[in-house]
Amino acid sequence: MITKRIIPCLDVKNGRVVKGVNFEGLNDVSSPVELAKYYSDNGADELVFYDITASAEGRSLFTDILTKVASTIFIPLTVGGGINTVDDFERVLNCGADKVSVNSGAIRNPQLVEDAARKYGDQCVVLSVDVKRVDGEFRVFAKGGREDTGMEAISWIKRCVDMGAGEVVVNSIDTDGVKKGFDIEMLDAVCKVVNVPVIASGGAGSKEDFVTLFNTLPKVDAGLAASIFHFGEVMIPDLKQTLAQNGITMRIK
Repeated sequence: MITKRIIPCLDVKNGRVVKGVNFEGLNDVSSPVELAKYYSDNGADELVFYDITASAEGRSLFTDILTKVASTIFIPLTVGGGINTVDDFERVLNCGADKVSVNSGAIRNPQLVEDAARKYGDQCVVLSVDVKRVDGEFRVFAKGGREDTGMEAISWIKRCVDMGAGEVVVNSIDTDGVKKGFDIEMLDAVCKVVNVPVIASGGAGSKEDFVTLFNTLPKVDAGLAASIFHFGEVMIPDLKQTLAQNGITMRIK
């Protein structure tokens, strides 16, 4: 039985962790370095760090804060935001990232996925996709959920995995920050077309939401969340105990 992972997400803007609802209304939460250390010390399996305005602002990711985060934690770190070239992969990996998440950069240049996978290995390339329902279709959004690309999401995800993406983070804009549960329908559609780890993101509001996620969709490898962890509504050690009690294999310290 594969161990399921619990992954807190740090959305970083102007050097601070922020959180909103449906990708809007961002509120200041904490220092990314302090929060990263807290999660590393308290049972998180991995950590995701997104510089959420890098792509929209057309700039590179903040490497100084990233370097501090990477040097503080002892769990795998995935980093995204403003990743547009193989050189951007190199820069982020040199700062201490273990995996690199690409979203808008892959939309602009799908070849980036294949080039990065060839140079660094599939396991290093994480495809992050912001998905929202538009007229009954799962649609890919770019620039932090601000821009409808017009692309159908499930076929886009399959294409990128075929090109070498070794992991997929599915961010449901419809359920982001709403705390009514993960987007099971969307995640199920993704799981049916890929054979790489799928990480569910958007909608977690309680421990029970994770139980439902893993029991309903055994192919989902990890649950990612932000606000419920940041604000102490769900403590990771408690969550893992609950999941274990429900027959879900977890790494427990």
